[in-house]
Amino acid sequence: MRILLIASAFTSLTQRAFTELRAYGHTVALAPVDDAEALRDAVDRHEPQLIVSTVSGATIPRDVHTRHTCLVVHPGPPGDRGPSSLDRALQEGERHWGVTVFQLGEEATAGPLWAAEGFAVPPGVGKSDLCRGEVADAAMKAVLTAVERFASGARPPLPHPAPPVPARPYLTQDERRVDWAAQGTDSVLRTLRAADSQPGVRDELLGEEWFLYGGYAEDRLRGTPGRILATRAGGICRATADGAVWIPELRRRRTHDGSAAVKLPATLALGDRLPDVPHLPAPLELPEHRRTWSDIRYAEEGDVGFVRFRFPGGAMSTIQCRRLLAAWRYARSRPTSVIVLGSERDIFSNGIHLNVIEAAADPAQESWATVNAMNDLIAAVLATTDRLVVAAVPGNAAGGGVMLALAADEVWCRSGAVLNPHYRLLGLYGSEYWTYTLPRRVGADAAHSLMAEAAPVGAVRARELGLVDRVVAASPQEFAPAVTRMAVELADEGDLSVRIGAKKAARDRDESARPLEAYRAHELRRMHAAFFAPDAPYHALRSAFVHKQPAADTAARYEELSRLPQPNARIAADEPVCQI
Repeated sequence: MRILLIASAFTSLTQRAFTELRAYGHTVALAPVDDAEALRDAVDRHEPQLIVSTVSGATIPRDVHTRHTCLVVHPGPPGDRGPSSLDRALQEGERHWGVTVFQLGEEATAGPLWAAEGFAVPPGVGKSDLCRGEVADAAMKAVLTAVERFASGARPPLPHPAPPVPARPYLTQDERRVDWAAQGTDSVLRTLRAADSQPGVRDELLGEEWFLYGGYAEDRLRGTPGRILATRAGGICRATADGAVWIPELRRRRTHDGSAAVKLPATLALGDRLPDVPHLPAPLELPEHRRTWSDIRYAEEGDVGFVRFRFPGGAMSTIQCRRLLAAWRYARSRPTSVIVLGSERDIFSNGIHLNVIEAAADPAQESWATVNAMNDLIAAVLATTDRLVVAAVPGNAAGGGVMLALAADEVWCRSGAVLNPHYRLLGLYGSEYWTYTLPRRVGADAAHSLMAEAAPVGAVRARELGLVDRVVAASPQEFAPAVTRMAVELADEGDLSVRIGAKKAARDRDESARPLEAYRAHELRRMHAAFFAPDAPYHALRSAFVHKQPAADTAARYEELSRLPQPNARIAADEPVCQI
């Protein structure tokens, strides 16, 4: 079926809808909802049988939704309405939520319901993580159900709740405000997590106004409510009425020179405003009973070591790369036969930290430092020939983050993940040994196509191409336990030592044919020119991305993606998307 997918931006949900609808054999075109003329032009050009929107239907022109069936994805259960649905659900402590797909009515209101899916809200999960995980899973299940029903000629099967639920208004910053002296840790965490990663919680700190992002409980530190007590891994710990919370990132509300501020690691954002408080690194191996925050941890089960990392937004700065490299070296010092690298849920890695680069005194030099730190990390993974390495990818990955995963011997990917193994949209050639690892997995021709098309790749397609070895059909909460079981089973396999020996021999042959250093030097020559040449497009593209400026060629980019050849393999309507 011909489907037009419309969105305000090519978000993770839009990317997933694009890849999965195509995987089911539908012809999918894209159009921007914030450009009415471009949207009308796309409708006329593609002649869709169905329109699906991942954003509010209020922005879709009336002449479009009255002439075509428009299905809108709403992050709320049947009857829920309003622009801050998920924010309010998290701030109010809802334990169960849902997603609905409804048809846009005559007056841009919610019409007939075509599908609805519910899900449990896991404790301690922020909005952005939930959106990419449980919400996206429910949304795709509901969208695929609605599309199948529409294609079969069925009528909308779900009645509206009666009486209608009043629309809940936008959640303002006044309603999000934290009263540090009165609110306990759990209440503060609900407020912070409901604003992660947008719009943040506006607050006064050290005499200025900031937006706070992210929140994790601290079980030991105590102090005057609102006071900064300590730092760790770029984050700050602030006292609540009955405890404390860790806040990884801040953004200044106003800058002194009037320029737009960017979200940064909290200590970097505060700079010399940061008071003289202790720096308290968390040990890599943290006891199970501890309730505190650390972005890198190490654990063992049987003969398997787990290097777990989770950076806000999946971005990796120079410092974070070096800290993760130190953790990797520690893992290599342990007597294990398998190392699993990855986060337990949400994003794996999106590569270099563009916000930190944007805020640097010399962005070109910081870009160079960060990409070299990423290369050092990946080189260490590639050089680990005395044991088997598994990359556990629970969520999305992009750019150098994909290449970090490809440095492993096996890549295990959750079924809901979307990979973007390319650099072109930032005006970069790419680094992180991609000229070695990508062709090694998918072949030279496919590697060239992936880089040139710069398109998202869903989990099923990634397995077909050879980017991943196993697709794990698990919920976000189930992924980590499933990986643990699989890794322990892998370590117990009788031929593991044979596999490790074959791996080392293959690496030695590859090194003799062309050293890894040669791949790195070739890539970095191209990257150096992109970072330091005055006319290179990278800096303008990076700045536009960081400041969320709408791209001037969004319609052209969507049209480029719309013209991609249809994947060869298709998923049958009654077939599960992925299997372990």
